[in-house]
Amino acid sequence: MVKKIASRVYMGLIFLFLYLPIVVLIVLSFNNSKSKVKWGGFTLDWYIKCFQSERIMSAFSTTLQITLLAAVISTIIGTLAAMGISAMKKRNQTIYLGATNIPMLNADIVTGISMMLLFVKFMNLGFVTVLIAHITFNIPYVILNVLPKLKQTNKYTYEAALDLGASPLYAFFKVTWPEISPGVFSGFMMAVTMSLDDFSITYFTKGAGVNTLSTMLYTELKKGVKPELYALSTILFFTVLLLLVVVNINSNRIPVSASKKPARAKKLRIVKRSVSIAIVAVLVIGCFSVFTISAGSTNNDNAITVLNYGKYIDESVIDSFEQETGITVKYEEYEEPEEMYTKYKSGAIDYDVICTSDYIIEKLISEGEVNKIDYSSMPNYQNVNQDIIDMSASFDPTHEYTVPYFYGTLGILYNKKMADASALNTWDCLWNGKYKDNMIMINSVRDAFTPALRTLGYSINETDTAKLDEAFDILNKQSSDVLAYYVDETCDEMVAENAAIAVCYSGEAAAAMAENDNLDYIVPKEGSNLWIDSWFIPKTCKNKEGAQEFLNYICSDEPAQLNFEYVYYASPIQSVIDNQDAETKENEAINPPSDMLKNCEVYRALNDDDATLYNTLWQRLKSD
Repeated sequence: MVKKIASRVYMGLIFLFLYLPIVVLIVLSFNNSKSKVKWGGFTLDWYIKCFQSERIMSAFSTTLQITLLAAVISTIIGTLAAMGISAMKKRNQTIYLGATNIPMLNADIVTGISMMLLFVKFMNLGFVTVLIAHITFNIPYVILNVLPKLKQTNKYTYEAALDLGASPLYAFFKVTWPEISPGVFSGFMMAVTMSLDDFSITYFTKGAGVNTLSTMLYTELKKGVKPELYALSTILFFTVLLLLVVVNINSNRIPVSASKKPARAKKLRIVKRSVSIAIVAVLVIGCFSVFTISAGSTNNDNAITVLNYGKYIDESVIDSFEQETGITVKYEEYEEPEEMYTKYKSGAIDYDVICTSDYIIEKLISEGEVNKIDYSSMPNYQNVNQDIIDMSASFDPTHEYTVPYFYGTLGILYNKKMADASALNTWDCLWNGKYKDNMIMINSVRDAFTPALRTLGYSINETDTAKLDEAFDILNKQSSDVLAYYVDETCDEMVAENAAIAVCYSGEAAAAMAENDNLDYIVPKEGSNLWIDSWFIPKTCKNKEGAQEFLNYICSDEPAQLNFEYVYYASPIQSVIDNQDAETKENEAINPPSDMLKNCEVYRALNDDDATLYNTLWQRLKSD
């Protein structure tokens, strides 16, 4: 009895561990709040918005097209390859199987980078390159599923069918196919599974404007996943669950009388034929879709390729720009500035317009990678606040290369019930031990060093080894007091009141304050980082006229207002500031006052040696 109860408890814990995250995701899809920790009531809005979002639906459609096409094509090629390998001598089989196993043994990132380098030499990255990559890494899985079934078949039966007058094709489908079809189906399902959730290889081989669900989800990490994606994930889960139930019901062997066996066999033949027809239909429709997409991308000369942070522009702004100008926007996203730099320098995609952080722009300008902007062709540039333009002088001293987009500060988000604002007016509050195990530090090397450097009276752009060692020492002593090092999770943790204070960006602070009235934001008197994200036109630009028209549109009043309401960071467009209510204008997390900015510095670009020094100290801090 005890053993039986223990086994049930054990199984219950396993199911709880496996399915509790899915249950949480389903619950969040009905939560009338964007917060993951605060219940805002029941709603179906996220499901409605999911189907209304062209970006999500486009990624979903692309995922299905690539998955089904890659699975069908790789199954056909893999089955034929398995038949060829099966007919070889043992020595040749070993050689070919070894070559087949290489894509499976290789790390996905190695395969992705190598295929990207190959594609860049011969063609533009896009839908077709992703499809080829998926077919390539799916084929070995099909071969390994089909080969064992081929070994189990009796080749003499096939030869006997030929001797009796059957054609090779007829003999294959009547003799060989029934024996290997379970292996082919398993290979197909394995290909579907591998292709559906692949990220690494897709990420490196996709072009601008091509997104699958996995790559789209990755770009959402900058400010957290949108609730619409919870709804989409829930729909996918129940769809797959329904399919599994149907397959299991159909696969159950229910005893039938002899008189009913012919009828049952006839039904099974109909089902098999229907599945075959469906696969052929998917293949034909998918190939037609690829042809249409390729033809459309080839013939569309009036297009620009835009690279931006994830979740950093309202989708409707892009849609309205395309409608008003007739210019197609191929939109690409990234998470970190360093990632953007790597993507740009790889040369895989020719970008026309890029938005990124100040110090990366400074580095690119010094490398001669940025085109000058013709502001005379941008009448809406006059809408940009001159004070913000002046603050950009640290990375664009001649004001020839950039257009400010959003800006903000690094400070302390705190709970008014758990911390006193007057005690947080100095960075010393991070070191006095008062908030031991009740403090969140930012999980970013330069942002983490900023409070330490300002506490010691040094510049946040300090590169002197001795001074950085001092900053490291106080950060190392502080680490035992830190509850956690977070970036994206900070907002939810503070909304849930799991910590008293947190070092974070002003934009994340504003989002958290909107969810919890007990939260507030402050920048200590010693000063901090002022970050300015700006647009620029890179040397790879192929459509400078279209790029300038896009920048001019971004600076116009209505798009700027939409972007502000979507991102909720400080906007440099004067009309956006003028239209805010009194409470929003006074919110220092959204609109940092001039006295707050006086002691703030903009990050400067680091050379390779200095960047290595920062990263080395950061790794030591996180590993201690």
